[in-house]
Amino acid sequence: MDEGAGQRPAKQVIVIRRDLRMRRGKEIAQGAHASMAWLRQRIMPLLTPAGVVDQAEFSSAERAWLQGSLRKVTVKVGSEQELLAVYEKAIEAGLVAHLITDRGLTEFGGVPTRTCLGIGPDYDDLIDPVTGDLELY
Repeated sequence: MDEGAGQRPAKQVIVIRRDLRMRRGKEIAQGAHASMAWLRQRIMPLLTPAGVVDQAEFSSAERAWLQGSLRKVTVKVGSEQELLAVYEKAIEAGLVAHLITDRGLTEFGGVPTRTCLGIGPDYDDLIDPVTGDLELY
């Protein structure tokens, strides 16, 4: 399925804290955690001891995203407070949102630190009111 004419476009938004001054590779890894968190939440409870997942349910937006472009948009915030405000706004809007907390083993001096947030995947028109005013990374 393509997100072309007649299709309602879907995306996932990754929100990265820029105030932490993470190494580029660390930012990428944290963003990847945020991107995969929604899928992990869906399949891990269904994973059998044999490693099989059966009957995982996905919304129409998630199916469109998985079968389409896997489009992601990365935006930035300047503080933990801004990150948490976007998270709360996403939750209030009924979106799937996952806040990522790094354990602090390689950066942050051993202190667990909230680094980023994954929102969706969901339809653009549902995500944009939450993240549309944030600056692209």
